[in-house]
Amino acid sequence: MDRDGEGAMHPAFLGIITIIVGVGGCLAYFYGSNLFLDKVLYPPKGPNAGRNINRANQIRPWLFLLPAILALGLYLAYPVFATLRLSFMERGPGGVTEFVGFANYTQMFAEPKFREAMINNVLWLVFVPAAATSFGLLAAQLTDRLSWGNIAKSIIFMPMAISFVGAAVIFKLIYEARPEDVAQIGILNHLYLTFGGDTPQQWLQIPFWNNFFLMAVLVWIQTGFAMVILSAALRGIPEETVEAAIIDGANPFQIFFKIKIPQIMSTIVVVWTTITIATLKVFDIVFAMTNGQWETQVLANYMYDKLFRANDWGMGSASAMIIMLMVTPILVWNVYNARKEMR
Repeated sequence: MDRDGEGAMHPAFLGIITIIVGVGGCLAYFYGSNLFLDKVLYPPKGPNAGRNINRANQIRPWLFLLPAILALGLYLAYPVFATLRLSFMERGPGGVTEFVGFANYTQMFAEPKFREAMINNVLWLVFVPAAATSFGLLAAQLTDRLSWGNIAKSIIFMPMAISFVGAAVIFKLIYEARPEDVAQIGILNHLYLTFGGDTPQQWLQIPFWNNFFLMAVLVWIQTGFAMVILSAALRGIPEETVEAAIIDGANPFQIFFKIKIPQIMSTIVVVWTTITIATLKVFDIVFAMTNGQWETQVLANYMYDKLFRANDWGMGSASAMIIMLMVTPILVWNVYNARKEMR
């Protein structure tokens, strides 16, 4: 392809070629590796036929796992170790990197912006998973009682189809503030003035509370996810236990809190932890709405600022490791619970 782009392939054609090469490559790998295993390494013939078949069957699962292991090593394990190494390095004069130990971490923890980001992340972790899971559980319970419940679920789930940036733009318009003598297009300011407010408010510039206005976006998106998962869990509760509680005189609140919730507690924990991981990685919403200004900085935005704006790879990598350390216990907890349920 030349500089002007002449001779470039059509994106759809490139996509088809990629699919064909990818799928064809996988099929060729599995067919060829199995053929080599059965015909060359351990042929099922001769005096050692039985032993060869057993050995081939022991190796065969690893043939299927090998591509996944290589991909995980290349795109997950290697970046983690490379980031860890960079977090102990600093770019010196002439672009030469030198080992500085924990100096990046010490400097990072001393910065007010990092402390602000940590406090805000904790605030997000306390509020967003709790609110999204609670609203999702409430929606799941109420919509199951409606004749048009499936329509209501579709409407509630719809924000999941919107990107974080798209949702941020929508809510930025909701929070929009214009001069008093101009018609307000922001719904929140319109309601505020309608019910006796003095002047339009810059909602995203009010320290501390502006974090909750940002969190509302993620809660709005994740509520649909929580509702779908919890609705399936509620429908899986045996009818006999609910009928027995009704016969014993339990009211709807007692049935919900003492019968249904204990039986779906494991699902609630999975939903909670999944939303927690999404909350820890939040970047798009803050970047699109405030860009970390007015005391709304979070860890992912802090990492972005250090890596791509300040060009400080040491500090940026150190902040990335902090995010990973916060996510890891949740992932371990999820894996532990999954294995526990399988057993």
